[in-house]
Amino acid sequence: MLRRAIFVLLLLWLPSTLFAKTSSTTITVVDSRGQHQLPATPIRVAALNWDVAEQVLALGVTPIAMPDINGYREWVMQPKVPDSVMDIGSRVEPNFQRLATLKPDVIIIASPQLDLLPRLEKIAPVLFYQTYSEHHDNARAAIDNFRLIAQLLDRETQAEQRLTQMQHSIATMRQQLAQAYQGKLPTVTTFRFASMTSIYQFGDNSTAQYALSLLGISAAIEQAPTQWGVKQKRLKELRHVGDGIALYFEPFAQQQQLSTSVMWNAFPFVRHHKMNSVKPAWNYGGAVSIEYMAAALTESLLAIAPIPPSSLPQNESEQNQ
Repeated sequence: MLRRAIFVLLLLWLPSTLFAKTSSTTITVVDSRGQHQLPATPIRVAALNWDVAEQVLALGVTPIAMPDINGYREWVMQPKVPDSVMDIGSRVEPNFQRLATLKPDVIIIASPQLDLLPRLEKIAPVLFYQTYSEHHDNARAAIDNFRLIAQLLDRETQAEQRLTQMQHSIATMRQQLAQAYQGKLPTVTTFRFASMTSIYQFGDNSTAQYALSLLGISAAIEQAPTQWGVKQKRLKELRHVGDGIALYFEPFAQQQQLSTSVMWNAFPFVRHHKMNSVKPAWNYGGAVSIEYMAAALTESLLAIAPIPPSSLPQNESEQNQ
């Protein structure tokens, strides 16, 4: 009788124990839609947009899949994509069959893939992180999403270390610029050429303008925020740069033709050598793109500064070497 009683008690106790064990492995995560439950911290991560792929890579996690890797390597470049990552097509038309065969634990998307969500949910749980919107501060959203993705991947410590590193790096750049411009930082406008007669100008809500603000630099041309922080304009609108500096991002296929462009050479900033190109930097990335953008802008501005970089005083560690 005693053995039977013990057996019955075990039967009553066992299911609740199993349930508690299962629930303890469940994690609660947050994306731009709200809270979600996942069975465990995902290991096999598919990142379907470049900005979220950048965030995952910056956390030291290699995704199993992402779109248009060659395009990422040309336009985004950093962090580098390991060769083990599977290319699953374009950002707006991924290869669903190939993605399904990879059996991801989670699929991370951004705004360009939002309409694909119902189809993607048939493959794996989907989390949506919206960085670019005219209704919020894009740079702040990029940093917030970086932290949320870090929570998802159990990389919160790494995220905070990376953000601290970024703050220190940008503070150093700001000091270099203040020295090179003798404490009188110029106003700056940034843009990409669309053609020889039109541009994409970056303004409020752009990574470029946010990076400039962290460097202590104001806009030469005020521009209201948009979803992507950019507006297409006629080239002649750059006349409003005034005494400021104009910086344009590479690549530009017709760059060599600028030297013979009558309109381009008529601008005061061209005649007074207050313009420069900027090496490729991605304007639509995640949190770490802010640092990469700041570094590219700093390099370009130092190259045309009143005091050249080679003449700047060395820091203490360099002097002791």
